[in-house]
Amino acid sequence: MATTVTEKLIAEHLVDGQMTVGEEIGIEIDQTLTQDATGTMVMLELEAMGLDRVQTELSAQYVDHNLLQVDYRNADDHYFLHSAARRFGLWYSRPGNGVSHAVHQERFGVPGKTLLGSDSHTPAAGSIGMLAIGAGGLEVAMAMAGRPFYFDMPKVWGIRLVGELPDWVSAKDVILELLRRHDVDGGVGRILEYFGPGLSELSAMDRHVIANMGTELGATTSVFPCDEEARRFLERNGRGDQWRQLRADQGAEYDVVDEIDLGELEPLIAMPSSPGNVTPVREVAGETIHQSYVGSSANPGYRDLAVVARIVEDKKIDPAVSLDINPASRQVLENLTCDGFLLSLLKSGARLHQAGCNGCIGMGQAPATDTISLRTVPRNFPDRSGTKEDKVCLVSPETAAASALTGQITDPRDLEMAYPDVCEPDEIIIHTDLIEAPPSPEESATVELRKGPNIMTLPEFEGPPQRMSLPILLKVGDDISTDEILRGGAQVLPYRSNIEAISEFCFDVIDDTYHRRALKVRDQGGHIVVGGKNYGQGSSREHAVLAPRFLGLRVVIAMSYARIHRENLVNFGILPLRLEERQDYERLSSGDRLSVDEIDLALDKGTPPKVTTEDGRTLAVTYDLSPRQREIIAAGGLINWVGRKI
Repeated sequence: MATTVTEKLIAEHLVDGQMTVGEEIGIEIDQTLTQDATGTMVMLELEAMGLDRVQTELSAQYVDHNLLQVDYRNADDHYFLHSAARRFGLWYSRPGNGVSHAVHQERFGVPGKTLLGSDSHTPAAGSIGMLAIGAGGLEVAMAMAGRPFYFDMPKVWGIRLVGELPDWVSAKDVILELLRRHDVDGGVGRILEYFGPGLSELSAMDRHVIANMGTELGATTSVFPCDEEARRFLERNGRGDQWRQLRADQGAEYDVVDEIDLGELEPLIAMPSSPGNVTPVREVAGETIHQSYVGSSANPGYRDLAVVARIVEDKKIDPAVSLDINPASRQVLENLTCDGFLLSLLKSGARLHQAGCNGCIGMGQAPATDTISLRTVPRNFPDRSGTKEDKVCLVSPETAAASALTGQITDPRDLEMAYPDVCEPDEIIIHTDLIEAPPSPEESATVELRKGPNIMTLPEFEGPPQRMSLPILLKVGDDISTDEILRGGAQVLPYRSNIEAISEFCFDVIDDTYHRRALKVRDQGGHIVVGGKNYGQGSSREHAVLAPRFLGLRVVIAMSYARIHRENLVNFGILPLRLEERQDYERLSSGDRLSVDEIDLALDKGTPPKVTTEDGRTLAVTYDLSPRQREIIAAGGLINWVGRKI
């Protein structure tokens, strides 16, 4: 039977279940990726499980998100993560070495392997033929302990690429076109697999851009075949022996098919405040900007920065614009320096930042109030930049550079210059100095975890009672992101190892009274949050579940859920119910009290619990949970469930 690349990858790693769309399956995980914003919790979870050493082929811990050290907290966490990497047997990428996704692809990505990461943009590794999936930190910790990763078998969405990219159009415009067509939930329950003659137009790092932002469609992951472009990437990075050909069989069928003619694309822009709010650049050209930001995990390659250097070469950026250069890896930065591109950027007036996530996660580089910031980052959710009244737009490096020169949103095709087509050289500097290999098992056994005063023990949670009568503390709309549930940024993320402290920021983007009100009812049984469709989109950070759970969140009722967030709710014992009727959502209000009955029967038999309003009206709810997930909720969370199994 002819199979897709996705089906080949899953079949090679399947350890539980059948590959039937919608059925829960378990796969073996070869590699894991953790970063500092989520990795501290993962390491505390490994400690809580009593793990001696990771059981994967390779696990890597990156320090890329929280690089600002305004006090002891971030520095203490870095120290803790270094000790944990040595204790549990992980590779350790030091601060300043770069963004996890870019560095992992350079150093560790292997075609045909599975990768589970506690970062929602882990699917970027699909660019070289990996099955790379983002997940909550607790699930990654379980994979590090040798347990399978469970998820519902997705549909395989084939994206056929034809034609050639025009000048001034690049990989960012390809993924923005998909977001323009399908919005931020168009990929939910699907794996995107790219095929067709247009693939020859895209380098491995171009594919990284597209696979990275497939996450913004809500997709489980994105997959590219492993072909000659992937071989060139691996050989360039000194790892050509790890290449293997991996492509769909002739005649393989996809569950859904879409086609993009690359030759018909034009420069696109996602306007505030959603990656799905996409329009042609020409339709909004002329609006004044005050920041243009190039780099991040979504445009991490040598070419992405080199093409900007060529555009601004021997020119000056508009004096009212801050052109922020955000290299994604130390290796790329060294090669740009060697080839002279860095000097062109600096002479134009650009500002150079260290290799890391930085402004993408709101750690510095925040824009001025109520001003337009063009960025090549993957997301523009409200307040994610660190500025509450931000106007972040997502664009290609070409559009960002052209606009930095003119001081306004500019279609790069309007520049009076030839397109500076840039390719990465075959011979490059390979940087490995800031990556530390794990010690031997014998040495690891002697390492003590180094915890600063801000690193706290994980809270313990109990399973739900048979019946709960709870107030709706908050009702939110559609497409609420984890950045709105618990934002990132320099004020919040330093508390990532302290759940009690970070809980003070829960939902403060939407309602800054939530924390105070939640504490009032926590000892009375807790509360409910009601959401619209695609609740919990965006980042995989489990703090957006852990902190509300600490404040007494017991039930979420929404029209639909983003995959990772729903699994995080399950993993910490919160019941994720799904409303079947939109009119029920419309009738509910903050302050209403709901009764949730027959919970024990529901978790045992798989029937939905009975949910009624104060006036006796029954809500039509379901929950689409597997027997395994129901057991986890009944136990009060995944840690408790695993403990009972052991």
